[in-house]
Amino acid sequence: MTGRTSALSAALVLALCVSLSSAISVPGRPVLLSGNNGRSCPETLRLRGGCGFLGVYGSVLEPLSLRFKMMKLARMIRHRGPDGGGVHIAESDSTGQRTHGIAHERLAIVGVQDDPEAIAQAQFEGDTHKLHTLSGNQPLYSHDRTKVLSINGEIYNYKALMKTVKSTEPFRTASDCEVVIHLYDEIGEKVASQLDGDFAFVILDEKKDEIYAARDPVGVASMYIGWGSDGSVWFASEMKCLLQDCLRVEQFPPGHFWTSKTRKFTKYYNPPWVDAALATAPADLKKLKVDFEAAVAKRLMTDVPYGVLLSGGLDSSLVASVVVKMCKEHKRPLPSTFSIGLQGSPDLLNARKVAKELGTDHHEFYFTVQEGIDAVQDVIYHLETYDVTTIRAGTPMFILARKIKALGVKMVISGEGADEEFGGYLYFHKAPNGQELHEECVRKIHDLHKFDCLRANKATMAWGVEARVPFLDKEFLNTAMEIDGKYKMVIKGGETQHIEKWMVREAFNCEGSDGKPYLPQEVLFRQKEQFSDGVGYDWIDGLKAHTSKVVDDYMFSIRQERFPYNPPGTKEAYYARMIFEQFFPSATAAQTVPTGPSVACSTAKAVEWDSAWKAAAESGSMLDQSGRSVAGVHNDHKAAF
Repeated sequence: MTGRTSALSAALVLALCVSLSSAISVPGRPVLLSGNNGRSCPETLRLRGGCGFLGVYGSVLEPLSLRFKMMKLARMIRHRGPDGGGVHIAESDSTGQRTHGIAHERLAIVGVQDDPEAIAQAQFEGDTHKLHTLSGNQPLYSHDRTKVLSINGEIYNYKALMKTVKSTEPFRTASDCEVVIHLYDEIGEKVASQLDGDFAFVILDEKKDEIYAARDPVGVASMYIGWGSDGSVWFASEMKCLLQDCLRVEQFPPGHFWTSKTRKFTKYYNPPWVDAALATAPADLKKLKVDFEAAVAKRLMTDVPYGVLLSGGLDSSLVASVVVKMCKEHKRPLPSTFSIGLQGSPDLLNARKVAKELGTDHHEFYFTVQEGIDAVQDVIYHLETYDVTTIRAGTPMFILARKIKALGVKMVISGEGADEEFGGYLYFHKAPNGQELHEECVRKIHDLHKFDCLRANKATMAWGVEARVPFLDKEFLNTAMEIDGKYKMVIKGGETQHIEKWMVREAFNCEGSDGKPYLPQEVLFRQKEQFSDGVGYDWIDGLKAHTSKVVDDYMFSIRQERFPYNPPGTKEAYYARMIFEQFFPSATAAQTVPTGPSVACSTAKAVEWDSAWKAAAESGSMLDQSGRSVAGVHNDHKAAF
């Protein structure tokens, strides 16, 4: 069990930048929208956004039956894309009586066609497609309409890629995703490696009777693959779409593509820093700061109300601070901040202080332990997991996402990834040396799609809200992971590296362009607090108490008979597994959730760093996932700062 609550503090206290008037530019980066509600932007139709998709290759169903089936299955993920949709069906010319299909449910994030000036300009130009708010609806097509694309994600380098396309034919939309289909038309399977963004997609090539599918390097965008009994291969944003028709379902591995030509996965993302021997760069704090600010700026392109997730912890506070300073620099309204937690929780108290320091208009949301317990079933259905810590952290995030959507917000910026990149979890204090710390960071990043990215994506998309994660920007990820692991070690009592993620803290231990510090010292050097702890210690304790009442001793004693694969180690885990099985009773569904010993969000390998942890794991005891379990390291944060 790994990668559970990275930047979960970052993930659940929302800083809501509802202003659409942010015009921010960074050298070499696209210019953000400007003017009232972003509507003076000359690109009248620049559509992008999260969504849900479904694809099948080689079904034995005849075209009309497959269309009806795909429409029915796509409804299961309509929460991901309530703004539009489409279905494309194609009969095979070379694989016998087989049919292929793609379905799409779209969430529109960028588009300003309701502006009277923009409409008038489009009418003057005679460009009628600009008049349609959802003209970026998918599937998207190649110029000759022989290739069909359905994609969930954002392509941040789409403008640069458009310049590399050799064809002179104009694009049909201004979607950032349309370039993917035209680039595939020219360079084929290499297309995924050229993209800078968060994505999961399928391309159906009707001329060659082939399908190509790919997922972003880390797995920020959710994606599954399944194999049907009729030999068909299925792809979807969420597992629930595939279980009716697939004998076997797996998470689509990040950084890979799959083609019907080879019928196997090919890894396209191969960063050298995976090998600790090649991660030898010094800790260049200036580069770290510049690259992170660029990563944040990329993700501020939107035509809809957006938010920045803030909890009062380091990661979310830095994201909020960078956004605030960019708003000040370009004379835009400062964001409002919104937080969630139990009454008096550490995150609520600290977020309030951070919001005051940043000058935002702060609002708080509260939930009770009972409200959290009542939401767990829905959380498990949407997150498609029975992992205990993912559910603990995903529940308040799920509750908050609903409130976010009610405010009219479609996109939020979150802080996932920093703990994995810089060794931020408290168990990293136990790392024996820089090499082992780096190798653990690599393992954590490799598994992010199973835990934190899964949670951030699905808990928000359950309500049609998209989460963007600047810490997992491809360029920034390289910057962070090329640094020698010895600079990420915690040196107790040292002048430097005396706290986890020291280099990130020190990189922003300065004044910004407004002449004010990025964060006050007590925030900048606040100890890591996992979100499931930070929303209030009573949340975890109350959930444990509830599950102990529901799962009696006899039920727990026969857990290996009830759940022969990955039997639960605690009553809380048993409770989650029972609910998961009600929604997803197949064995293949259970196998999509990883297993293994873990403490405070560690991987199984890191359990070996501490003799007590190792002994407990070997005896079969269930180790605690709370950061409070790292004895001698965790501080009690019930009091603010």
